[in-house]
Amino acid sequence: MIVLAAGYGATAGWLLPRAAYRLSVEPGEPWRDRCPRGHRVRGWLGPARCRVPAEAVVQGRGQGRGRGPAGRPPRSAAPHAYGRRAVPLAVLVGALCALLAAAVGVRPELAAYVGLAPVAVLLSLVDRAVHRLPDVLTLPLAAAVAAGLGTAALLPRAGGDWRLALLGGGALAGAYLLLHLINPAGMGFGDVKLALSLGVALGWYGWGVWAAGAFLGLLYGALYGLALLLRAPDKRNQGYAFGPFMAAGALSGVLLGGFGA
Repeated sequence: MIVLAAGYGATAGWLLPRAAYRLSVEPGEPWRDRCPRGHRVRGWLGPARCRVPAEAVVQGRGQGRGRGPAGRPPRSAAPHAYGRRAVPLAVLVGALCALLAAAVGVRPELAAYVGLAPVAVLLSLVDRAVHRLPDVLTLPLAAAVAAGLGTAALLPRAGGDWRLALLGGGALAGAYLLLHLINPAGMGFGDVKLALSLGVALGWYGWGVWAAGAFLGLLYGALYGLALLLRAPDKRNQGYAFGPFMAAGALSGVLLGGFGA
């Protein structure tokens, strides 16, 4: 199961760079459909690399004669990479899925957790880039996690409780909603929506795991904010992406719950 989960995670991670690039836009702007050099980006999954058609390269070589070494296409016509590299993401997501498989073991909820991991990484990448968690990912993710764990609860060897999972999702989303209402500039509404799916994942193993994952997410974010403050005191009011720390806290909680179960 560990090997299978690692293979799935590596494949999913390898497919993330293009989606992360296309989704990393400010609110109100359309999803990116062109690379930084103006070539059309086709599809949503795969490495962030433009493979210029052969006729475009040949045309570029003809246009480039007299302006550079013979036979070399101009910069705009050469195949090129942009955005995140696929190999590091494949290694990261593969390792995360392997960890989840080692912790959860051969239990039906493993499928839900392994399915959650690549999307959580994708959301973290987008949040780091533009401080935004798109609804197109957060809302379907919450429904998918709830449905996946609900299916797992019907199967033998399930290690958690679906009712607690749903309560955990509502409780964590409610807690983050309260933080958002108190300080909208410090806690975005996208974090509230992400908390819904992470709370479901944590609540499956009970309130102890839920509390640990919620606390660790806040702790990781607070430690990062403190490090930023110590390094650059003049930027104390500068915001930073909190979604990656929420995901890291939830991962820590699920690992603890999986090993405990």
